[in-house]
Amino acid sequence: MIIVGIDDTDIVGSPGTNQLARAILKKIGSGARDAIIIRHQLFFDPRVPYTSKNGAASIQLPRVEAGDVPALGEIIRQVMADWFIDGSDPGLCMAAEVTEEMKQYGLRCKDRVITQEEARDVAARSGCCLEGLGGTNQGIVGALAGVGLVATGSDGRVVHRVSWPYPDDAFSGPRSIGEITARGVHEIRRLESDEPISEGPVDIGKHLRPNWRNGRIVLYVEAATGSESAAPWRAVKIP
Repeated sequence: MIIVGIDDTDIVGSPGTNQLARAILKKIGSGARDAIIIRHQLFFDPRVPYTSKNGAASIQLPRVEAGDVPALGEIIRQVMADWFIDGSDPGLCMAAEVTEEMKQYGLRCKDRVITQEEARDVAARSGCCLEGLGGTNQGIVGALAGVGLVATGSDGRVVHRVSWPYPDDAFSGPRSIGEITARGVHEIRRLESDEPISEGPVDIGKHLRPNWRNGRIVLYVEAATGSESAAPWRAVKIP
């Protein structure tokens, strides 16, 4: 498996990193089978340059092997070049193996300011591909963080799977447990107790947005309250 990280690829009013990640999957073709795109929340602080909420994206590619990285890199660089917008500072990371140092680096990016120098040092010691693709190249900080964080197995919100249509506005509101698990959700759990839920329906809101926990796709829910509730459970959106 290859993990790709991208960050800082947009400016206010542009399509955004998640849509760029989807465009990358389209270009990869058959290598994108079983791919998962996850959004990772990084340090939200005025000292950190960001467009809206300072999120990075990771793309897990289970069908791509280490030997495919050179060709994969060419495809991704071209897509990112085509999507480049003046004022953005995109970064790209690709790794066949994720070291413990990369994981710890990703966790640090969630609660403190990290420099490009630190990102490059970690990447050099870990042997992964890390490069800036425009502007100040600041996106390398988050690109490496995305790879490290998804490799921990328990960070981020799943925003897309290849099996999900996009846009997917029709899959919203109250849904049965079977419908949700058919979309690739492995578990549905109560947020406050981590208790598994086996009976529904669940009001997923406007979009299905489960989380990446223990290497699995988990949808967290809470008991719905009020007489107007359309289902006994409602999904909880977690960064």
